[in-house]
Amino acid sequence: MNRKFINKSNFVLRKILNSQENIDILKEFIEEILAIKIEEATINPYLTKLKNKLPAEENFGIADLRIKTTENIELNVGIQIIDGKYIIQKILLYYAQIHFGQMEYEDKREITKTVTINILDCIFLNNNKYHTKLRIKEKSAGVIEDYMELNVLELPKYQSRNQNEKKEAWMDYLKGENIEKAIAQSEKIKKLENLLEEYWKKEVIE
Repeated sequence: MNRKFINKSNFVLRKILNSQENIDILKEFIEEILAIKIEEATINPYLTKLKNKLPAEENFGIADLRIKTTENIELNVGIQIIDGKYIIQKILLYYAQIHFGQMEYEDKREITKTVTINILDCIFLNNNKYHTKLRIKEKSAGVIEDYMELNVLELPKYQSRNQNEKKEAWMDYLKGENIEKAIAQSEKIKKLENLLEEYWKKEVIE
């Protein structure tokens, strides 16, 4: 994984990206990973509101957004980095936290589908795909999938194909490979790289 993410990965990226000034970075990342086009995106207040109330082990996640696609579909989207312990528990707990956090919005929005993007620096699933959507096994449980989509990105499985695609640029950047090329391919990745550089210059080790 990109070395700039290693120390408190979720905390650092959450601190940098949870602002309207930097929502364009999140927007491009979500569009490329989920293969959608976003018309509107706002940062949900749930995790920020509770950040001082949650135990440290629960205060995870990079971002929690409400988006509307160009097809007029509204979604909640959460992004987190997960280490190699209790992976499935962290995926499900994060989904639950983001999904049920919708009740805290206080703006009368309807409950809608929650999509999570879970970034792993380890191999978790027994397949050859670096991007997997976890499914509910029971075929009759389609109503559950109307409210749940769990995306898993396994960085060790990702192999660069040297194509000029922004999704590949993001995967390269997350994995810490071909970083200069990734920055050249995306202005948003370049912006994130500069924000991280500034963050680590100012960071004080406690």
